[in-house]
Amino acid sequence: MLRRILAVVVGLIVGSICITVVEKIGHYLYPPPTEAAAGDMEALKVYINDAPFMALFIIILAYALAAVVSGFTASKISNNGKPAAAVICGIIFLLMTIYMMVSLPTPIWFWILGVLVWGLVFIGHKLALKTKKI
Repeated sequence: MLRRILAVVVGLIVGSICITVVEKIGHYLYPPPTEAAAGDMEALKVYINDAPFMALFIIILAYALAAVVSGFTASKISNNGKPAAAVICGIIFLLMTIYMMVSLPTPIWFWILGVLVWGLVFIGHKLALKTKKI
């Protein structure tokens, strides 16, 4: 039981790191205004409303990478062959994604991909099963 809890926690941490790194790359390529970067939600709403497609799509790519990596990590650590830890990571990330999409004016395509992309935890889980045991 403790191992499965640890698997979820580590999966969430690793997934969060992936999101942060890819979003930093996105902010380098498509820098938000300083007010938005400083946490001003109104400035961030304006930026997202006017942001180029790729600025938002990079966030979807960050979610996709995080889904695969967190699913892989959680499944590898839980080491029981079941996708439960990966699915829990995916559900937690999905809830956080929905919260952000409700808080910010994201387009409909972002909503669709933002929800669907967390299913990629199953790919991470399958990859974990195919690799050698630790």
